[in-house]
Amino acid sequence: MMMSRRRFSTTVVAGAAASLIATRGMAATSTPPKARNVVLVHGLFADGSCWSEVIARLQAAGLNATAVQNPLTTLPEAVASAQRVLDRQDGPTVLVGHSFSGMIVTEAGMHSNVSALVYVAARAPDAAEDYTALAKTFPTPPASAGIVFDGEEGRLSEAAFLRDFAGDLPEAKAKVLYAVQEPFQKALLTGKTAHAAWRSKPSFYAVSTEDRTINPDLERFMAKRMGAKTVEVKSSHLSLISHPDEITRLILEAAGQPT
Repeated sequence: MMMSRRRFSTTVVAGAAASLIATRGMAATSTPPKARNVVLVHGLFADGSCWSEVIARLQAAGLNATAVQNPLTTLPEAVASAQRVLDRQDGPTVLVGHSFSGMIVTEAGMHSNVSALVYVAARAPDAAEDYTALAKTFPTPPASAGIVFDGEEGRLSEAAFLRDFAGDLPEAKAKVLYAVQEPFQKALLTGKTAHAAWRSKPSFYAVSTEDRTINPDLERFMAKRMGAKTVEVKSSHLSLISHPDEITRLILEAAGQPT
């Protein structure tokens, strides 16, 4: 039986819509269960202490917060470090990642304890996606030029750290953070996620509108693609330090807690 032109057009449109929906995550239609545990993961040029301002606020709200000390060696080792912390949680847990650690959240977020994901100016790749290739479809952020290597070990120069990474922090505070940045291994940057937890877990994203480390439009693209509940913060890459109240509120929302 031949299909009428009108029916054919309707079928094509419906198919295209279904395809678009299939590329997005579950945040738009899922309500996360109430959680009292929060696991936070840091990215490049930092260590677990970068979450201190947010942790203090989460603890004041009665939540159990734990910062992962990301080894910054390889993606599998970084994911394993987060999974070990997730194993210790006693129930639903919000997994939060900043910057590079969005890669870890995307993979480790498959853990059965994880009830929701929060990305803070973070990478949010799809399964097996080449994040570097994706990032190249947007203008290169200034901080990229400030990465220096000593053999296989990379770090951010002081000038780039102060200007392009922590640009809205007081200089004295930014210099302290620069002094404790954890170097990363080149091998870390070659890893790809095997899974994309945001396809099945409620997801939240905080875009840093003044970001000079990840292009803000790339952040918006990734947040929209995953269907994340998104907030925009007028901040440098380090919104978790310069705007801890806003970031804490988003985490509390992901935990189903009063904000």
